[in-house]
Amino acid sequence: MRNRLLRGLIPALALVLGALPAIASAGVFVGVSVNIAPPALPVYVQPPCPEPGYIWTPGYWAWNDGAYYWVPGTWILPPQAGLLWTPGYWGWSGGLYLWHAGYWGPHVGFYGGVDYGFGYNGVGFDGGYWRGRDFFYNRAVVRVGPTFVNNVYYHPVVYHSTYEHVSFNGGPGGVRARPTRQQMMAAHEHHFAFTRLQERQQRMAFADRSLRADYNHGRPPVAATARPTEFHGSGAFAARAAGGRYTPSRRAAAMRSDRPSRANGRNRGARERGARPQMRAQPQYRQNSRPQQRLRAQRNPTPRGPAARGRAAPPQRGGERHPAGNRHPPEDRSGRGR
Repeated sequence: MRNRLLRGLIPALALVLGALPAIASAGVFVGVSVNIAPPALPVYVQPPCPEPGYIWTPGYWAWNDGAYYWVPGTWILPPQAGLLWTPGYWGWSGGLYLWHAGYWGPHVGFYGGVDYGFGYNGVGFDGGYWRGRDFFYNRAVVRVGPTFVNNVYYHPVVYHSTYEHVSFNGGPGGVRARPTRQQMMAAHEHHFAFTRLQERQQRMAFADRSLRADYNHGRPPVAATARPTEFHGSGAFAARAAGGRYTPSRRAAAMRSDRPSRANGRNRGARERGARPQMRAQPQYRQNSRPQQRLRAQRNPTPRGPAARGRAAPPQRGGERHPAGNRHPPEDRSGRGR
C-alpha cells in the first residue's frame, strides 16, 4: 500500500516542480522584456538616513501597463544584519531589454555596471560596511543625519564613469560592463528577495501616474523617499533634473513576462509564456553616453573631530567626485562587494 502511494505521488510532484518558475543563472528572476530602452537616471538629492542600520536602495525605472515608471530610491532596513543590496538593472539581449531583479546578500553582486550614485558607482558599494551587527556609513558618498555620532567615517571615493545617468547595460548607448569573478561568486550565494516594504514602495509608484516617464519626461516629482512609501511631505524628494533628453514613444511597446519579476508590478498587459518576441526596434529614449556635468554638491572640508560630524553636504545622484583621501575605517571592508 505504501509503495503504491509513493508511486502515485512521484508523478504529481514532478508536475508541480515543472510548473515552478525557472531561476536565471545569476540567481534571480528575469521576467520582463521590453523593446524600448529605459529613460536616463534622474538627478536627485539623497534623503538623510532615518535610523542606524538602514541601507540605501537606489531608485530605478520599472515597466508596466505599456510604460516605464520611476520607483523612488529609499532607505530600507535589510532582512537581517550583515546583508547588502544588489540593485536590479535592465540588460540588452536578443533585441530586447530584460529586467534583472535586485536582491539582498552578504556581498554586492553584478548590477550591470550602472552608476546609480550614492555608493553604487557601477561596481560594488562604497557607502559603508558591516562590522558585526552595526553598519558604518561613509559620509563622503551617503547622507546621514546630525544625530549620527557613531558608526560613521569619511573616505572620499574617485569615480571614473563614462556612462553617467545611463540606466541599462548593453545595446545602443548602454553601459559596457561584464561581471567579475567575485560578482559571479556573489550571484550564487544565498539571497533574500524584496522585503514587503520594498514591494509596497513599487506598488505605490505604479499607482502614481505622475511617476510615469511619459508624464514626467524623465524627471519624476518623487525621486527618493526618506522611508518606504513616504511619497508626501518632508520625506519626499523631487528630481532636480532629468538625466538625459527624453523622447516619448509614439506607440506602446510590447512586453513579455515569462517569469515572475518585481519590475512589472502586477504584471498587467504581460504576454503569455511562449509568445513570439517583437522584432528589434530602436530605443526611443536617448541616453547621453558622454559624461555629463553633474550638479555640484556644496564642498565642505574633511570633518575633524566629533563636533564636525553631521555637516557634510547632502550627496545627490551624480554629485561631486572627491579626490582620494586618507581617512578610512581600520577594518577590512570585505562585505562591500568589491
